[in-house]
Amino acid sequence: MFDFSGSELLIIAIVALVVIGPKDLPKVLRTLGKWAAKARAVAREFQSSIDQMIRESELADLKKEVEAAKAEVEKVAATDLGHEIEQSVDPKGELQGSLQTPDLADAVNNPAGTTGTSTPSAGEAVVAQPAETAPAAETTPSTEPAPPAPAEKKPETQTAA
Repeated sequence: MFDFSGSELLIIAIVALVVIGPKDLPKVLRTLGKWAAKARAVAREFQSSIDQMIRESELADLKKEVEAAKAEVEKVAATDLGHEIEQSVDPKGELQGSLQTPDLADAVNNPAGTTGTSTPSAGEAVVAQPAETAPAAETTPSTEPAPPAPAEKKPETQTAA
């Protein structure tokens, strides 16, 4: 801050000793030391307040950046993420169709279970389509009881004679 050489300080000390006197010189030096300490404290406080303002402005900038990034992530996640996942897992919608419960109206209108036919309009006649039939022996219930299931074979134990 101040650039004093050793010879300049020696001249100042000699002048102070002559002007102030040897008796009051320690009191004057003590007072000058207190003022210097107060000046340093004020400078330190000023520097710390400047540093704090810089940190707060940096934090405010960072907070704005974080909020902007958070809003962008929320916008992307809310708009299209579910749809993109659904399209990548089931692009043709086959899984979605298999998971839906069957419509009972379709079962009544289309008892054979054929697909791809349109429902008749009011003026068209409904033609029942025959269902595929299985052999008659399998479809008629038999009156005979079912044969018993084969019993498990128990391992034979050998007896000592």
